[in-house]
Amino acid sequence: MGVIAVTVFVVAYVLIASDRFNKTVVALAGAGIMVILPVINSEDVFYSHDTGIDWDVIFLLLGMMIIVSVLRQTGVFEYTAIWAAKRARGSPLRIMILLVLVTAFASALLDNVTTVLLIAPVTLLVCDRLAIGPAPFLMAEAFASNIGGTATLIGDPPNIVIASRAGLSFNDFLIHITPIALIIVGAFVVLLPRLFPGAFDVDPERVADVMSLEEREAIRDPRLLIKCGVVLVAVLAGFIAHGPLHMEPSIVALLGAGILILISGLEHSDYLSGVEWDTLLFFTGLFIMVGTLVKTGVVNLLARLATSATGGHVLLTTMLILAVSFALSGVINNVPYAATMAPIVGQLLPSMAGHLHSQVLWWALVLGTDLGGNLTAVGASANVVVLGVARRADSPISFWEFTRKGIVVTVVSAALSALYIWLRYFVLA
Repeated sequence: MGVIAVTVFVVAYVLIASDRFNKTVVALAGAGIMVILPVINSEDVFYSHDTGIDWDVIFLLLGMMIIVSVLRQTGVFEYTAIWAAKRARGSPLRIMILLVLVTAFASALLDNVTTVLLIAPVTLLVCDRLAIGPAPFLMAEAFASNIGGTATLIGDPPNIVIASRAGLSFNDFLIHITPIALIIVGAFVVLLPRLFPGAFDVDPERVADVMSLEEREAIRDPRLLIKCGVVLVAVLAGFIAHGPLHMEPSIVALLGAGILILISGLEHSDYLSGVEWDTLLFFTGLFIMVGTLVKTGVVNLLARLATSATGGHVLLTTMLILAVSFALSGVINNVPYAATMAPIVGQLLPSMAGHLHSQVLWWALVLGTDLGGNLTAVGASANVVVLGVARRADSPISFWEFTRKGIVVTVVSAALSALYIWLRYFVLA
């Protein structure tokens, strides 16, 4: 069964990477084959936490897409777009840097997908005003969301999975991970002009037009904006406090969407217009295909083979976990990868007990799993959402266009992460 799962996954991945086929159709077809053969059954698909569809991700996406659709009716995105463009004096590079920093900061406090869903409409409007292509900006925001989400326990779903297994606290992440996340964000900002050459040419007349706009005039429905603001603040507070509330972020998002639909008085066509149904279906198929790799033991086998080759050497084990995590989490979704690797790292800890910082294995896993999501277009949920937004905006981003940039970002992130771990936990310890 493992051979079948790998074959179907590899074929589907190649077809998705080729950009010659609709990725949603390929993902659903691959999932259908897995179920029909059957490599995986309905109980595994719909009810299993380890191998099934991650309904929390699906419904978090749905809820936030609805909230963003309602927000769009107020004109707040146009307001923010004009404000940002004017503060940057119409410079596309300064606008990109501003959006990257905002995205990275927001992703440390919110789920990555939520962040890009909120930032993307602003980006599209800024680019439309300046008559420049939005694809580079959207890609930069996806990369920034994955980097910023690494910084805190609640910033990226794999962090929650790993922290639960390792017993790590919010403050542990602030002390050990936030510093390197800030360093990588800084390096990424420096890298932007070289990563997206030719993306910053703009017509001076367009800049003059934008600078003459009055952003306050963009607000179409102030009363609805106030309602949206109250609900959105409540939703964000629910995300941050979801642990003590014993309420998953997906439930918080759905409740917020439901309340907003109720008090907005909008027609269903208005609040459903921004739902990326293709993206939701793609995630469904991807979760099923990855679930078969988990169920058949393929991911577990690969991880064990990689970690067993170290012979208990702390530095070698740490760097191998870091490298393998960067590579594999860029190919398969990083949430099931984190769930599979966390028990294995836990088994390795007793042999590292004599080392001053045995927790370094956990930090290597966190950095590799989160930052490795930038490697390919399907490595992280935020990447897939950005590709869907770009396609709907008639500015499609191909798998390889994203991945070529992602490889550069990932290599830089991996090098800085390895240097940080080596210096902090082995040289300066």
